Amino acid sequence: MIKRKLILLLLSFVAVFSSAQDIRGSWIGTLDVGGMKVRVVLNFTHGASGTMQCTLDSPDQGVEGIPAEIVFVSKDSVNVTVNALGGSYAGKVANGEMKGTYTQMGYNFPLILKPGAVELKRPQEPKPPFAYTTEEVSIVNGEAGNTLSGTICYPVGYHKMKPKDVPVVVMVTAAGPLNRDEEMMHHKPFLVIADYLARNGIASLRYDSRGVGKSTGNYDATTSEDNMKDAQAAVLFLRQSGKFGRVGVLGHSEGGMVAFMLAAKKVPDFIVSLAAPGVRGDSLLLLQVPVALNASGMSGMDDNKVKNYTAGVRALYDAIREGAGPDEMRKVAAIYKEKTGLELTDRYLKPLNTPWMRYFLGYDPSDDIRHTTCPVMALNGSLDMNVNCNANLGTIKKLLPENKKNLIKVYTGLNHLFQHCHTGYPTEYATIEETISPEVLNDIAMWIKSLQ
Repeated sequence: MIKRKLILLLLSFVAVFSSAQDIRGSWIGTLDVGGMKVRVVLNFTHGASGTMQCTLDSPDQGVEGIPAEIVFVSKDSVNVTVNALGGSYAGKVANGEMKGTYTQMGYNFPLILKPGAVELKRPQEPKPPFAYTTEEVSIVNGEAGNTLSGTICYPVGYHKMKPKDVPVVVMVTAAGPLNRDEEMMHHKPFLVIADYLARNGIASLRYDSRGVGKSTGNYDATTSEDNMKDAQAAVLFLRQSGKFGRVGVLGHSEGGMVAFMLAAKKVPDFIVSLAAPGVRGDSLLLLQVPVALNASGMSGMDDNKVKNYTAGVRALYDAIREGAGPDEMRKVAAIYKEKTGLELTDRYLKPLNTPWMRYFLGYDPSDDIRHTTCPVMALNGSLDMNVNCNANLGTIKKLLPENKKNLIKVYTGLNHLFQHCHTGYPTEYATIEETISPEVLNDIAMWIKSLQ
């Protein structure tokens, strides 16, 4: 599952330039972290007061405009800090480039920045005019008292079809306050899927998360159960419209988990699960620990340190599931540091103390999967580093009741976003031009149509 904040670039920059040079504009470089290449961009502009201002982008993480502070300027140097992150970079300008060393957690990495910006290509992103009709709608979740802003995408030729012959899917995003297109890393997976389905006779409804766009409510106060109730309201909205036949739920990551939660309640007629968790939340996140260590440039850790770090995180998760508050969490982290010398900082602890995380750590999808009797299409990529394919899809396959209409499939060489990739690490998402594998798109459409 995609994390709300990736930890790879926990950066604070101290950059050195020549004051004789005009450094305004964007400077881009590639950080080689444990064999993974991550692009970094520093943007320099003159503010309204005439002083130089700076922001940081991490395009490979889909992060832009992080405020940076220029704290010192001399004849040949400028110091820049990013208080929201951690680390340092020291360099000098010569021959049109900034050459220096980036330091994080005691690790040093060379980093050269050159003038330029990131140009992203997204060939699958649909552009108007479209051959189909869309409609902006508002979905009311009466129980929660919030309204979701969404888009219905009608299939090509809908006006010639009988409503009962038109299948429709409610699209539920991965975790986080995401918009209706599930926009992340400059990709719009749900927009691409909705477009493909519309051109293949299938309608869809996608909506902004609570507090995103025109949707009301506070996402920070939600849990996966709240997200499930929003999706349930969307299914009811479509049924009451009388415009469609079978109503399904297509969910990605946490959205796939929500699909199983709804299926266990007999809400949808079918579900499409894209990289859904099959194990309890804490177990899923523990599987991500070695991945996160690699992504943070700590791939040089020996196996014993990785085990110790994982054990500390496990103890913390156990404490949270048992109701530990911030003070108790710090005590667990302090004991862990005393035993191992490794630290779980407040920056790591704070995101764990949220309603969503507390619910997710203790939620076990097993019972919901066991009680899912509608047709299920469950997919995973073999290189998914967020939702491990073997542990999760393997469990889903084992628990799911037999149904001749079910389709369980692993796609070789695809990541958590179902892109063709090299490593599967989240740092690749933005650099890959493909938004979602054409094979996956085709399989989803063909499977839904086969249910008619």
